[in-house]
Amino acid sequence: MRIMSASQYDGKRSVDAGTREQQEAVKAILTSVRQQGDEALRYYTERFDRVLLQNFRVSESEFAEASELVSPQVKAALKEAAENIRAFHERQVRQSWFTTKESGTLLGQLIRPLQRAGLYVPGGTAAYPSSVLMNAIPAKIAGVPEVVITTPPGADGKINPAILVAAQIAGVTEIYKVGGAQAIAALTYGTEQIKAVDKIVGPGNIFVALAKREVFGLVSIDMVAGPSEIAVIADETANPQYVAADLLSQAEHDPMSAAILVTTSKSLAEQVSQEIERQLADLPRKSIAEAAIRDYGAILLVDDLDEGFAVINRIAPEHLEIMMAEPFEHLGKVENAGAIFLGPYSSEPVGDYFAGTNHVIPTNGTARFSSPLSVDDFIKKSSVVSYSKRDLRDNGHKIVALAEQEGLSGHGRAILARLRDFETEEQESEKR
Repeated sequence: MRIMSASQYDGKRSVDAGTREQQEAVKAILTSVRQQGDEALRYYTERFDRVLLQNFRVSESEFAEASELVSPQVKAALKEAAENIRAFHERQVRQSWFTTKESGTLLGQLIRPLQRAGLYVPGGTAAYPSSVLMNAIPAKIAGVPEVVITTPPGADGKINPAILVAAQIAGVTEIYKVGGAQAIAALTYGTEQIKAVDKIVGPGNIFVALAKREVFGLVSIDMVAGPSEIAVIADETANPQYVAADLLSQAEHDPMSAAILVTTSKSLAEQVSQEIERQLADLPRKSIAEAAIRDYGAILLVDDLDEGFAVINRIAPEHLEIMMAEPFEHLGKVENAGAIFLGPYSSEPVGDYFAGTNHVIPTNGTARFSSPLSVDDFIKKSSVVSYSKRDLRDNGHKIVALAEQEGLSGHGRAILARLRDFETEEQESEKR
């Protein structure tokens, strides 16, 4: 793994844009599904997933079969992970609120859940039941009445059983065997079998990412997720074996995943580089991780920790591990990071699977302005105004002045109509 001065590292990755051919293919799929509905879904499912389906919805018998196929150990782990995820996300719930003034004016904010949310879950060899829990549980806690999952089928026309078990644990029973950009199209426009949604969340391949970007505005989306990334900032006390293993845990996701170590210790840098090579040797996903480490991995040497955290904040990593003797002392220095892991036992996979925090996290530097998936992603807020007669009488001319400043005479007239009535009422009252 390359070792360099932090000043030599630009950290840029060109991701998510896709090639022109990919962009055009996605647009064609979206148009086809919008115009032809289920017929287009059948065509693309047969073409890409090599199975012809008449009905896309997973049946009750398929749920029952899946439950028999998943081991008790995995089911127990999924259930406990779900409990942890619920406990964490329940603390995010917002309440509607109202405040009143002595003048009689009431202001407030009304919190309402989205009515229907679509969760995209990758399938096939990259089936992630943990993503089901991470996406579905916050939606359920937010109070979304209709939560639906789309996921690609296998060549046998079935869904990975662990995904179905996770969906049941999360309380989702509406699942459709549709993947790729065509699934995003179905969730956006609706088809004969699949009703349109208000928001689409969940990770996917480049075609899914491009489709989500294309339909944004017609529906809400969580984010356009790029390849995963991890940054570790460490001092000389860090265990090089742990650091190397954690860097590889993200490098194995994708050849474009980024794995970065920032450290003041040249000795640690050299040990981690050696550990990376040693651990890569028998890693099952070696080819993927090796490409990621080669192209997007780096060990960055800094003069001091202030420089180190400045580098981290510039990278704004999806995952950040602070591997130091006193990690909590440095937490306040972090400005930009999707999820932060403190200390030697807070390995990033703890957050991916079990701790309870969400693993749908902003990538590619977008942690500068965005946040992990949460209950907030499944609610909407309405402002509430009940303005009193007294306040309008006292403040109406100020509102008119602002409207006239902006050249919006209609706005001003709406207020003046009421102010004239107030003057008439006062004049009549004086006569009496």
